[in-house]
Amino acid sequence: MSNKELLFVPAPTVSHVSPAVEAAKLLLTHDRRLSVTFCLFNMPFDPKLAQYNSSEGRVREVARGIVARSAGSGSGNPLLAGFVFDMFCSALMGTAAEFGVPAYVFSPPNATFLGFVFHVQKLHDEERVDTTELPDSVGELAVPCLTRPVPRWALPDVVADKVWLPIMLGHTRRIREAKGILVNTFRELESYALDSMGDDDVPPVYPVGPIVNLEVDDVAYDDDRTNEIFRWLDDQPDSSVVFLCFGTMGTFGEDQVREIAYGLEQSGHRFLWVLRRPPSDHEPKSNISTDYDDLIDILPEGFSDRTVEAGRVVGWAPQKAILAHKAIGGFVSHCGWNSILESLWFAVPIAAWPMYAEQQLNAFQLVVELELATEMKLSYRMKGENDMIVSASEIERGIRRLMEEGMEKRVKWEEMSEMARKTLMVSGSSFSSTGRFVRDFLG
Repeated sequence: MSNKELLFVPAPTVSHVSPAVEAAKLLLTHDRRLSVTFCLFNMPFDPKLAQYNSSEGRVREVARGIVARSAGSGSGNPLLAGFVFDMFCSALMGTAAEFGVPAYVFSPPNATFLGFVFHVQKLHDEERVDTTELPDSVGELAVPCLTRPVPRWALPDVVADKVWLPIMLGHTRRIREAKGILVNTFRELESYALDSMGDDDVPPVYPVGPIVNLEVDDVAYDDDRTNEIFRWLDDQPDSSVVFLCFGTMGTFGEDQVREIAYGLEQSGHRFLWVLRRPPSDHEPKSNISTDYDDLIDILPEGFSDRTVEAGRVVGWAPQKAILAHKAIGGFVSHCGWNSILESLWFAVPIAAWPMYAEQQLNAFQLVVELELATEMKLSYRMKGENDMIVSASEIERGIRRLMEEGMEKRVKWEEMSEMARKTLMVSGSSFSSTGRFVRDFLG
């Protein structure tokens, strides 16, 4: 039989490209007849994406800024036999029909989010429910992918946005037409959400995660500064440091920065805090300074001197390497799905502080549905000048819960971490699911 090729089309952000690349690597380990090509878009406003694209595999420039990279274990010229589109690239799915091959979908977000958007689309199309105009009396929404109703504050941003909801509904309708869906999750973590989609007229769902790129961090860093971080961590007791990091888009105003600083200081715990200066009104987020010297003047006066032994404030740090360090005992996170999976992989418990997109739903799932994480501020939502302020006393309490009172959750987290690793091993549930997808594709 001739080799068959899958063409991956990920969304043009590092948080979507990286898991797609790792998912493809998993597929390639299951059958030597399979090969994979990527279509990667270099976006001028996102230098990190261009850097990631140029660092991964064999790359060549082609028309309109697209980069195509090929990888595979087969030989000869493979036959294009299918496309795998990111869930947010579904508008391109018609391309597969033009080539006469099936279209699959890859979902970097979790199964709960996928089941949630399927349900919202069904509500809109079949019951004429407009979630952008839910009356105030609707304080929560029952969804099949969760055992508990979702509070209004936990609904993803897109559900209440009149511009973005129609776009999301269009994506979801097209995803229903795919031949199958690869999801970055594992059955032991989201069995209820995965099972709920079996009765919802959706394509076969293949959980293939947790996908964690253990080899590459997504941005270059200063070796001297990073080495100093690890020298400091090496001197700290095991599981004694709380790590605060809020993703590439997570920034706070100066008032909130001061409350975090006071909360950390009052908690008495060691800390490593990744702090990014908020962008100006005319500054793209991708250009936010991560130089510590630019952060000093937004910290409380004397904070650095008072906490010189207890903590470090940095503009950027390699998150996966930090989470893997034995000194880290807790993670205050924005609850992006990639960060959640990395924290699970390294068995570092989370205190949830979601900020935007679907992060509130992720946090609700972790804290309320699965009872895995503790709460920092579940209802927080980043809104620019009108950001909610979480007080220093709330932050202190959240850190103490995470570091002092979470033994039961810590045990659960360690058990789930072990499951996450086993599920990718031979005969594990994700290994088997990945193999089933490859067999279904190759025929």
